[in-house]
Amino acid sequence: MLTQPTHLTFEEVRVNGAYYTNEENILKVINPLFLEDLNEEFESVKVQPDDLRAFHEKISNLEFLDPASGCGNFLIVTYLELIKLEAKIIEILIKNGLSCDFKVNLGQFYGIEIDPVACQNSKENMKAIDSQITEQYKAAFPDFAKKRPNSEPCIVAANALRIDWNKVIPKDKLNYIMGNPPFAGARLMSQNQKNDLTDVWAGHKGIGNLDYVTAWYKKASDYMKNTKIEAAFVSTSSVSQGEQPAILWTPLIKENNATINFAHRTFKWGNEAKGKKAQVHCVIIGFSDYKNNKEKKLFDSNKSRKVENINPYLADAPNIMVERRSTPISKVPPIGIGNKPIDGGYYLFTEKERDEFIEKEPLSRNLFKPWMGADELLHGYKRYCLYVKDCLPSELQKMPEVLKRIKLVKKYRLNSKSIPTQKLANYPLSFHVTNIPKSDYILIPSTTSNKRKYIPIRFIDKNIISSNTTHIIANATLYHFGILESNVHMVWMRSVCGRLGTGYVYSKDIVYNNFIWPNPTQKQKEAIEKAAQAVLDARDLYPDSTLADLYDPNTMPLELVKAHEKLDNAVKAAYGNEGFETEEEIVASLMKLYKEAIDKENAEKKSIS
Repeated sequence: MLTQPTHLTFEEVRVNGAYYTNEENILKVINPLFLEDLNEEFESVKVQPDDLRAFHEKISNLEFLDPASGCGNFLIVTYLELIKLEAKIIEILIKNGLSCDFKVNLGQFYGIEIDPVACQNSKENMKAIDSQITEQYKAAFPDFAKKRPNSEPCIVAANALRIDWNKVIPKDKLNYIMGNPPFAGARLMSQNQKNDLTDVWAGHKGIGNLDYVTAWYKKASDYMKNTKIEAAFVSTSSVSQGEQPAILWTPLIKENNATINFAHRTFKWGNEAKGKKAQVHCVIIGFSDYKNNKEKKLFDSNKSRKVENINPYLADAPNIMVERRSTPISKVPPIGIGNKPIDGGYYLFTEKERDEFIEKEPLSRNLFKPWMGADELLHGYKRYCLYVKDCLPSELQKMPEVLKRIKLVKKYRLNSKSIPTQKLANYPLSFHVTNIPKSDYILIPSTTSNKRKYIPIRFIDKNIISSNTTHIIANATLYHFGILESNVHMVWMRSVCGRLGTGYVYSKDIVYNNFIWPNPTQKQKEAIEKAAQAVLDARDLYPDSTLADLYDPNTMPLELVKAHEKLDNAVKAAYGNEGFETEEEIVASLMKLYKEAIDKENAEKKSIS
């Protein structure tokens, strides 16, 4: 019997500490892409010799491309899995006294790698694996002396975003594309990478907000057009959140008829190299440019379920695109950004700095107002703003220390490289953005940790000035607070928001303005308000704890947990409960409601025109 060649690990083939991805995560890509189907087909044909031979021929003719192959990790694992299948086939044929040839070979594998050293390493790694497999075959079948195919993988040293992939392998020969292209965020790319992305996405709008990996999606989709090639890429989770899904998938779906066949929702992807490990939050998206009858699978926490459709936000919902909008789609109070001083910090003070300033300039006491940004909101820091905009010129003339600050702000703005900021120097008393409600208001931090189930939102006194690291909702009620602080809203936020590192970025134009609010009865509305007040009351039980303390999943008090659960249930009831049990159902239901609202909005616009 053939000893399983799959015991050959990356540790055995790694060359000079080369970068590689662990096998478990690679299998998350290739299993739903093709391996599960091949194993199922093997089980169905293994009792019929003729069918088994045909299947053997089939797997020996499959062609695979990794257009960001690195040191060949995806190609190696795929090769080992095909060899594993071939070993089973040969064993059955020999037991039945039937002759057969070794067919699976390195010539079925293609790669593109920009680093010539990594390119050469991948070839050597695959040949090393192949040599070991040959020895194992000889040991397992000593009386079956058939020569294995002598071939080499075709791995090209080139920039995958500049080369025509047909020159590596004509698309009519290829079956599968796979890999994990470089992770570089839209704001973190080198100039060469920006040029690559611009070239691939030429003629499309909004590409400045796309991550580098999206260029591989576009390049693959264009290459796959009018074929039955299927592809799967690992990507940072940002490509399925915020603005990127609409920018990425609208042209792929409209121009190339792209379909998402399977997807792994956000998980930690491990990349390993000798002496070092790294993890990043990723998704896996398997897609093709033709409609097929394959069951679509959505994976979450290694559990899969069959779904009708997978949309660009990796939800079981229609292919809607959540795009930026300046006003809410529902009838709710508008949301705005907090105050943006662009002052070089000269108007902002700690409590100690404020007291020292007032000691030198006593008349300035009434000019100071509490200042609250996301950090102050979450962690309870006290900061203050020297707010001079409404102060009379005659009064300012009596305060030389305040005048010094005004001059420093003007100088800071004049020295800026930004032309708009230089122009703002003409108005040193004013902020760049001023948003100070006349009544108490709701404050939402723009960024928050992904560890929290709920974004800590709170009501703020009208005398507090909030910074541009927050969002402000004036004229908001306890009902509005209850909906926004519910898990229904949080699930929507996590599905469509942007990312900063691993944290969430709450966007007014994407998250808030596109959120579909319920239409509650008066009784349901009152239940939400009562539950919302209970959340606030539970917080008040811990006056010495910050919101960061209270909403840390490890330290969240039981009273607050229970209060949120009751609020969540009250909000679900306002939506009708059906389709709001699990987070996956909530996302799907909200997206269906969103599509209905957009369709209605578009129909009304059309009828008016």
